[in-house]
Amino acid sequence: MADTLRLDVWLWRARFFKTRSLAAGHVRRRGIRLSHNGQTRRVDKPGQVITQGDVVTLVRGAHITSVEIMDLGTRRGPPAEAQALYRLLEGGPE
Repeated sequence: MADTLRLDVWLWRARFFKTRSLAAGHVRRRGIRLSHNGQTRRVDKPGQVITQGDVVTLVRGAHITSVEIMDLGTRRGPPAEAQALYRLLEGGPE
């Protein structure tokens, strides 16, 4: 298993979006906040490389969701498998 993965692929595998193209479009249009090695920055490139331990913050509608990446995964699996890819931060309804 690789140590890195594209942001849009991970968002799709973790079931934040129904398709990879929807994930990529959201990253391009809205941007995502990515915390990596203690640095937080806004990312608007779907091909941004992420690793385990990074924190991703995204806005969908009126909801702000922050998650820590626990695993990159190997496929888009069932919801239970997808939820194991991240840990929800700051409490929230996901």
